[in-house]
Amino acid sequence: MFKDGFGSKSCNYWLGNELLHQLTKDGLYKVRFDLQARGSGNWYWAEYSTFIVDNEANWYNLNVSGYLGNAGDSMKSHNAMNFTTFDSDNDKASVNCAVTRGGGFWWNHCGFSQVTAYKSGVMKGHGWRKLPETSKSTLTSRMWLLCH
Repeated sequence: MFKDGFGSKSCNYWLGNELLHQLTKDGLYKVRFDLQARGSGNWYWAEYSTFIVDNEANWYNLNVSGYLGNAGDSMKSHNAMNFTTFDSDNDKASVNCAVTRGGGFWWNHCGFSQVTAYKSGVMKGHGWRKLPETSKSTLTSRMWLLCH
């Protein structure tokens, strides 16, 4: 599921890790997250000048750095992590973070950020721990690939 993508291409859609690898392997893209805080509805953003997803043989290892924004650098702890899914536990936690947090991601210890929660065919459960508000969960999140 996470390899090939899922969701509706007109709405909530994950491109898939294989396509992310193909698009980002040469370092031609940066990534931007737009996040709407659940409590206030305010929008925040986090942009990273480096965003490279390695190939499947290397568990779609993530290279992310160069933060700029007002949402906080929640991806920093996920740098150099392999992608964890329900059936492939590649995180550093004693439990499978994809199972406990509701979706695959470049988990470290099941925290800080998540934009890929997927339960019962619906994208949900997004979080971004560094938002500058008391509510750390997001109502809406968008992940954009941008040309340098």
